[in-house]
Amino acid sequence: MDLSLDRPEGYLFVRRVGDRSVTLVDREFQSSFLLAPDRAIEHWPVDDAAVLDACHVDAVLALQPELVILGTGERQMFPAPAFMAGFLRKGVGIEVMDNAAAARTYNLLAGEGRRVVAGFILPPA
Repeated sequence: MDLSLDRPEGYLFVRRVGDRSVTLVDREFQSSFLLAPDRAIEHWPVDDAAVLDACHVDAVLALQPELVILGTGERQMFPAPAFMAGFLRKGVGIEVMDNAAAARTYNLLAGEGRRVVAGFILPPA
């Protein structure tokens, strides 16, 4: 049997999700970040979904998503309604899930060529 590594090409993908980190391709992130198929925005200033509000929406929308996936850590935790409404007013869908589910969903949608943006919330070190 021949085994070979099949690495997705053409977009940034999540390789691994840990309790306090997320690995993109071959780089580990240990602080919250935003991820689009063509770039990662480091040091997203969010360490808890409870602090998200309307002022955090613009940073995500600047990446021009058609859909936003929000990974809220080890467990799913919904942010304030003002945060969610900021996307819905612009016609952009948003889904909230734990980081592992967010990574799987992001990889699937990015692999299909969709313009998805994921926000991964990681606890402070």
